[in-house]
Amino acid sequence: MTDRKSSCGDGLRHPRDLGAHPEASTIVSASMEDGHDIVESLQSRRSGLTDAEVTAHRDRYGANTIRQHHARPWRVLAAQLKSPLLLLLFATAVASAFLGEASDAVIITLILLVSVGLGFINEYRAARTADAMHDRLRHTVVVVRNDERASVDVTDLVPGDIVVLNVGTVVPADVRLLECHELVCDESILTGESVPVAKASKQLETTPGGLGDLTSCALMGTVVHGGDGIGIVVATGSSTEFGRIAQGLGEQNPQTAFQLGLARFSRFLLIVAIVLSSLIVIGNILLGRPIIDSLLFSLAIAVGITPQLLPAIVSTSLAAGSRVLAKRRVLVKRLVCIEDLGDLDLLITDKTGTLTTGRIAFSRAVTVAQQSADDVIRYGLLATEADLSAPASSVLGLNSLDAALWQSEAASEAGVGTYVRHSLLPFDHERRMTSALVMRTGESAELVSKGAAESIFPRCRQVSDEASATLSELYRTGARVVAVAVRPAPDIHDVTEADEHDLELIGFLAFADPPKVNARDSLDRLTALGITVKIATGDSAGVAEHVCSELGMPAVSTLTGDQVDAMDDAQLEAAAMGCTIFARVSPEQKSRIVRSLRRTGWAVGFLGDGVNDALALHHADIGISVDSAVDVAKDAADVVLLDKDLGVLADGVAEGRRIFANTIKYVLMGTSSNFGNMFSASIASVVLSFLPMLPGQILLNNLLYDASQLAIPTDRVDKEQLTAPSHWDIGAIRRFMLIFGPISSLFDFATFALMLFVFHAAPAEFRSGWFIESIATQTLIIFAIRTRRTPFLRSRPSAALTAAALAAVGVGILLPYLPVSNLLGFTPLPAAFFFALLAMVIAYLILVELAKVVYYRTTSLHVSPAIGAAARSLAHHLERRASRFTAHAH
Repeated sequence: MTDRKSSCGDGLRHPRDLGAHPEASTIVSASMEDGHDIVESLQSRRSGLTDAEVTAHRDRYGANTIRQHHARPWRVLAAQLKSPLLLLLFATAVASAFLGEASDAVIITLILLVSVGLGFINEYRAARTADAMHDRLRHTVVVVRNDERASVDVTDLVPGDIVVLNVGTVVPADVRLLECHELVCDESILTGESVPVAKASKQLETTPGGLGDLTSCALMGTVVHGGDGIGIVVATGSSTEFGRIAQGLGEQNPQTAFQLGLARFSRFLLIVAIVLSSLIVIGNILLGRPIIDSLLFSLAIAVGITPQLLPAIVSTSLAAGSRVLAKRRVLVKRLVCIEDLGDLDLLITDKTGTLTTGRIAFSRAVTVAQQSADDVIRYGLLATEADLSAPASSVLGLNSLDAALWQSEAASEAGVGTYVRHSLLPFDHERRMTSALVMRTGESAELVSKGAAESIFPRCRQVSDEASATLSELYRTGARVVAVAVRPAPDIHDVTEADEHDLELIGFLAFADPPKVNARDSLDRLTALGITVKIATGDSAGVAEHVCSELGMPAVSTLTGDQVDAMDDAQLEAAAMGCTIFARVSPEQKSRIVRSLRRTGWAVGFLGDGVNDALALHHADIGISVDSAVDVAKDAADVVLLDKDLGVLADGVAEGRRIFANTIKYVLMGTSSNFGNMFSASIASVVLSFLPMLPGQILLNNLLYDASQLAIPTDRVDKEQLTAPSHWDIGAIRRFMLIFGPISSLFDFATFALMLFVFHAAPAEFRSGWFIESIATQTLIIFAIRTRRTPFLRSRPSAALTAAALAAVGVGILLPYLPVSNLLGFTPLPAAFFFALLAMVIAYLILVELAKVVYYRTTSLHVSPAIGAAARSLAHHLERRASRFTAHAH
């Protein structure tokens, strides 16, 4: 954002001009000015800006963004050119040209251009896909404009806007507070201080020593931990303190477990390539072969054994997967999170809106004292954060239960208009209750407390057995229940937590939230994917157990928040493993449960949408939220569901596993047939009196093969491969290479014998024959390797993969007969060779099928739970730390 100080005409002051402290930042200057003066200086008012003023301010200050998500072609291209494999190709081309090998230099240059082009196209498409996903994620905030409250996108905020802050709000800009009610903000994202900071609207008398001292302001990116407030925006975008920090950070994201696995695999192949090419050079030198030819050949072997298009395959898979998921209403913040989603084997989810409809409606009031049901409803309405002067239509910003109560027919007949509310202690997730000091004209003041029965009961003078029985019956029917209690309060002027005692329970407010029609089917789908589902809810155990019972979900056991607190970590780990429901749990308890289950080896996903879910979302292996969630929950999540539906989540998990399965197909191809062919070439280069294949032919073979594999992301995946997550296991991949690579070499050696002893081939004819056999066997093996089923004909590949593989083989067969064959070093072959080739391909596929049976009986592509959990934990921790300042900036 550029400095617009010089363009602020018409009397409108730039935020940086606030106050008499020109050396201080915008928000520091604002903190030392009177709030009313700030409002006037920004030509605003407590009733908010008009639409015309908002437009004028946006023209001057720009959008409230820190950095835009735009794929930059040149940056993507630069990333492609940094590849060590491409540098190796370039060096080989230069060396070939310098040594007079013009044909090799041309071939290698073409391969280089094609490789860069394919990689660039796929990476750029992937970046564009990521941009589109970010564009679909929205954060909103309640503002006052045109004397009315409205919910707007945070990017539309401008200096001068009046914003409303409630529990769970991620502060969307730097705000000078005008009014506070027990407002407390978590500023750890900026200051590192874990203790929330109490706020006040009074201007500071002395210059603050740091951001933590700005008690009269709320800073962008911090989270409202408790209370509420109203303030005026004084700085947006990169002009905020958050923006100044975020702008100084790089945009490079840390690597996930999936990317770390790719890196380990690439290092493994690099070692194999170095060892193999070094042995070739040493062997040929010892045999007196030309050093330059030996060096070029060894470079070609090194390039040929490496899967040059692996990044493109992965990018294509992830980009295609993200588009599939977007159609299924699943958005991922980073493409690699798709694979992380596929790792999921344990899901902890909230209940409301996930297993139930989420459309909470007020059902009835139940009395337990002398008051009537109307009294219980009236007192319940008074103990909300709604404006009593505004009728039931003013529910913006209220929690779902309070909104449902105000929108009920009973609210219009409750008679709250005869009361005045003098003080309010807002709801927070530690107390789980709200208290209000109210008074009717001509009567004394009363303290009304409303909240979870487990929180209200201990604060009552006495709770009868009848009341407890009534509560149990309400829970048994699956109702969500809020207890209401009152007491005279003639001496209270401002409600505090210390005043919440000696209450008289007068009744309960019951709310209905029935199970979703498709919830049972969604749970069955997750079970079929090998995912265990557990419930973590702030509701009572009775309500959660009733919902699980209706859905046919076995409630093995239930842990309450109090029981969780009574356990040490080891006890909780053991108990959580066998527990289905965690009831009446606080945000800290949810987070502790998630961390405990992760330590046992599970890949834990957490699905939540409230401020009380943010900690658990942050500590899960994969945090999942919904588009309608509070901003702090969406910020903490890795995946955002546009529909709060476990069925949609099941789609995401299956897609993540499909992508990983297709990536592994390419990896196994590269470590079997590639290794086998290059091993054969290495042996032949030492045994034969001529090079078995020219460097350019090796690279051309590799290009044809890799091009055919670009269709792998479109391939189908067998259902049995989706029933459990798979992870990187270099040991298993190495075993695969050592089993299937020699099989490929066996048929290469058979081809050598055929060409030398049957056809008595000259060097050009030998190379042509082996080139065709090599491209045929290493390409067609995809049909066997792509599935664990035997025979492979039981699994149907995609049409695109079938066409690409057959096309690659067809081009390889045609090359010796094309006009450019002499340039490439090829020559036509006798017809008898192709009958022998057909027999070898059939025998090769049969032998591979037999080896598959042995391999999959003894090994599988997975890591042990402990190692997997440790790897995911490390990658997750690094990612969270690095993205701490930038998550909200996007």
